[in-house]
Amino acid sequence: MSGHVAAIIAAAGSGVRFGADIPKALIQLGNRTLIEHAVAAISPAVDQVIVTAPASHLSQFQSLLGDAVTVVVGGQTRSESVRAGLAAVSSDTQYVLIHDAARALATTDLTSRVLSALKNGEVAVIPGVPQVDTVKSVDANGYVTITPNRADLSNIQTPQGFELSALKKAHASNGEGTDDAALVESAGFKVLVIAGEECAIKITTPADLATAYNFLGANKEFLTGVGVDSHAFEVGRELWLGCINWPGEIGVAGHSDGDVAAHAICDSLFAATGLGDLGSNFGVDRPEYAGASGAKLLAETLSIITSAGFAISNVSVQVIGNRPKLAGRRKEAITALSAALNGAPVSLLATTTDGLGLTGEGKGIAAIASALVFKVSTNDR
Repeated sequence: MSGHVAAIIAAAGSGVRFGADIPKALIQLGNRTLIEHAVAAISPAVDQVIVTAPASHLSQFQSLLGDAVTVVVGGQTRSESVRAGLAAVSSDTQYVLIHDAARALATTDLTSRVLSALKNGEVAVIPGVPQVDTVKSVDANGYVTITPNRADLSNIQTPQGFELSALKKAHASNGEGTDDAALVESAGFKVLVIAGEECAIKITTPADLATAYNFLGANKEFLTGVGVDSHAFEVGRELWLGCINWPGEIGVAGHSDGDVAAHAICDSLFAATGLGDLGSNFGVDRPEYAGASGAKLLAETLSIITSAGFAISNVSVQVIGNRPKLAGRRKEAITALSAALNGAPVSLLATTTDGLGLTGEGKGIAAIASALVFKVSTNDR
């Protein structure tokens, strides 16, 4: 055996529990998606990286990860996805790491420690952290049947490492398990638990993402900015707001498409990074931006701040006006705004001004946005 190592990263999850319209692995965490974080951390320690992705987003994963990563279509379950990954493992492989894209912040050091134990003779090695809460087994009627000693329990993480032959044997019966170690145990192999990491949390819900930002934000400098934009209605123009078109609504006057939500976000990002403002970057003296869409300006803004070494943590924008009514299309607008910012988290709110001012009198529409960004270190790029 040559000792070659392959890593299979399971990333075919739908993100339903997260409440996202995209696969969970494509959710943005700071300056990268979850899958990019996972690949970046595990790649230095292995010879081959295989990612299992949903068939509906296969090309997006391939474009995002490049030729150095093998992307295959995952299955309906985690175990099916792992078997799809195993089919793509190089023939000279001795060890396989199985990792979850949702544990995006697991470090290269954790991967190296799992591999070290394998190369010292273990057949299966998994990381875990001590169970700190009391756990009870409960029957179908809700009654406690047993209280295990929590000192004997461990919360298991990934990446999990195995000798390829043992892992293939464990999957030979096409069984299902919540992790691969369960299948390997059932196949009769001993599994060693080593110390895991607090940062290797599984990101399943928005609350988990907020916790992940705490780990990601360690030693990072966060900066904030506020942006405001307003336009008067102009008969004969289409209305674009939140990067989507609003048929039947009167549009607004402006050099570009007049998308106040997108423009306010742009200005908030420029304010946070100190890179000018909407006018200095895309003003009327720039004919190439005449009629430009809000999505184009957001993408250009992202390119500018990224080139300057900044990444978006999140943005929030509030639309101010009597119309259009955002309630029925809020989710659609959030998706469009986030897509223009390469998946960055976006919040969208709406309010009126009780008949006061430009917006209250129905003469126009406005928006105010705030942005949280951070300076990216050289190692994070």
